[in-house]
Amino acid sequence: MEHRRIIKSTGVVSGFTTMSRGLGLVRDMLMAGFFGTSLPMSAFVIAFTIPNLFRRLFGEGALSAAFVPVFIEARQKEGEERAWLLARKVISLVGLFLAAVVLAGIIGITLALKRPDLGGQLALTLALLRIMLPYAVFICLAALAMAILNSYHHFALPAFAPCLLNVIWILAVLLICPWFGPNPESQIFAVAWAVFAAGLAQLGVQIPKLRSYGFRFGWALDLKDRYVRRVFGLMGPASLGMAITQINVLLDRLMAGWIAVWAPAALFFSERLIYFPQGIFATALSTVLLPVFSGHAARSDHGQILRTINYSLRNLLYVMIPASIGLLVLARPIVQMIFEWREFTDTSTDLTALALMFYAPGLLVFSLSKVFVPAFYALQDTRTPVKVGIWTVGLKLALSLTFILTWPLMWKHAGLALATVLAETVNGIVLAVLLYGRLGSPNWRSIGWSAGRCLAAAAVMGAATWFLHSYILSYFMGLEVGDKPAQIAAVLVSISGAVALYVGLTFAMRSPELGDVVRALRRRFLRSERIQEAGEDVDGRK
Repeated sequence: MEHRRIIKSTGVVSGFTTMSRGLGLVRDMLMAGFFGTSLPMSAFVIAFTIPNLFRRLFGEGALSAAFVPVFIEARQKEGEERAWLLARKVISLVGLFLAAVVLAGIIGITLALKRPDLGGQLALTLALLRIMLPYAVFICLAALAMAILNSYHHFALPAFAPCLLNVIWILAVLLICPWFGPNPESQIFAVAWAVFAAGLAQLGVQIPKLRSYGFRFGWALDLKDRYVRRVFGLMGPASLGMAITQINVLLDRLMAGWIAVWAPAALFFSERLIYFPQGIFATALSTVLLPVFSGHAARSDHGQILRTINYSLRNLLYVMIPASIGLLVLARPIVQMIFEWREFTDTSTDLTALALMFYAPGLLVFSLSKVFVPAFYALQDTRTPVKVGIWTVGLKLALSLTFILTWPLMWKHAGLALATVLAETVNGIVLAVLLYGRLGSPNWRSIGWSAGRCLAAAAVMGAATWFLHSYILSYFMGLEVGDKPAQIAAVLVSISGAVALYVGLTFAMRSPELGDVVRALRRRFLRSERIQEAGEDVDGRK
């Protein structure tokens, strides 16, 4: 029953996440066409990294991971009223702290912009950051609201909220940018204001649902509460790990800016294509797993945690192995099809595709932490992932500097991508070993057989996809339908053929994960069958 609920809830989150990623893809296509890999785009990428750092620290990262297990424990042991009091206290303290940090940041940036010796890229980055910095407050509180709703097994609305960012962003590029001036340096400010507005929207849309569950507004600044102390005690080590990780991301952006003005933008667009398949399944799975693991941990049911890890890993491998190989094979055609228009030139395509090829194998290893880290957090152990993260981040920084100093100019940004993949591989392996030492084996033998089947099928799929794309592209180019229609047709036909071949091969191999995916899709589209099998709706209520 719980496995059905996990895959069903993952399907719900995946559906809205797919919508968000799809809108994000449209957004990125527009950003590529309007700004390309120009200096304004790179300045925006660096500036936007700062509020995202706060989002990861105090929003969907350390705070959410620390809050959910304690919130569930308080609700199970002391009732709803006590749990909501805890929520008000945490929201009040976090909101006040973030507001103070953002205000200090805005004052500091304003003073810095008065300096006459600032370079053009730095001045533009700081000006954009000053507008987007308040987004950190709104998105962190929105992420905390998402965590609360997820703890009630309500996944639909929190998964929908990020769609608002992309909708507002798209409308700003299409409708507002032209009013901000004739050049990219002026128009990029419209995008910054759209980010600010989107933070407000993502928070506001969740408030009515929170109130329906029992949340009421009110200040409650109480650091003496034992549950509050436990939340921030658990958050402390995780924040340290997240801070190091996110600072390293920022350093990546700055190092890319040091390489060349186009490098941050090229890395950004390649990362977006990695996040698309990862967010559809892996991030959705992680969202569902934290409250599920927390419930098992509260009952000290470690055996069920191991069974859930096994089930989740096998399904994750089934999806991510072919996605990784497919993205590697079709890296340049996909970048060309999606981004190459207006300001995004053929050179921009080459630079972005190169980084994407190095990122593609990481699609699998990036996803491993989505299973292992929630298991540690559910056990209220935020220190172990931090310790591992510190070492792997140090490894990544060392690899990044090595590749930058030794690789040719046009490959240096790809070296940053490779360093990320190698470091995350080490991170996933170490977390798996430590979790094995803590809980025992999740039946690695069955996971290994599953990975082997998927890898064999995906390897055949990848080779066939390469030949299929070459043939289809030549065919449509011969019809003289135009470059862009030919590119779109070749990529879509190749992807469709790859999916069909992979499914057929895994069916022939009798992969049980195929049945899990089919049943998940059936329950998603046939509501009556979902209710009959799962016995509860998306909100987790009878």
